[in-house]
Amino acid sequence: MSKLLPLVIAPDPILLEISKPVTKFDSTLKTLLDDMLFTMYRYEGVGLAGVQVGVLKRVLVMDIDYEEDEDAIMHHGRTCSHVHVKNTNPRFFVNPEIIEFSKENSAFKEGCLSFPDARSEVVRPKKVKVKYFDWDGEEKLETMEGLMAVCIQHEIDHLNGITFVDRISKLKKEIIMRKMIKLKS
Repeated sequence: MSKLLPLVIAPDPILLEISKPVTKFDSTLKTLLDDMLFTMYRYEGVGLAGVQVGVLKRVLVMDIDYEEDEDAIMHHGRTCSHVHVKNTNPRFFVNPEIIEFSKENSAFKEGCLSFPDARSEVVRPKKVKVKYFDWDGEEKLETMEGLMAVCIQHEIDHLNGITFVDRISKLKKEIIMRKMIKLKS
């Protein structure tokens, strides 16, 4: 049974740390990935990096295709404490690395589970080629575009100690950071 992991919320300094490569593909790693996926669904995200749950390992999970099961959300007239999802397409990335960026960019209004209720438009390369290891420890090479490209770049940034607010104007970043500090106090 997967467990809910505590989210790291900005301005926690761990979000600025660089995650370490995974060297051991074992059941502990798979449990972490399962727990991260469960946590991501619970908080209604489409991606989650290890650092966002306090684990400085180069791992991330994504699912840009899932939907919440509206019929299962309500339980005795109130929202359940867990999430029901359908149409899942979970993706697991271990030691992901972007090896090629397109010259063409696109803008997307991004949010982040570590920055509750904050969103801002971020410009990133439209396409990326990513090398990573999957759930089974097999090396993969994949070209991504659209929301998948946005999400993988956002999450790999986390692994490198970069958050989406580092990619926006100084003024917008200051506004969001003030909001996060107020939220934590």
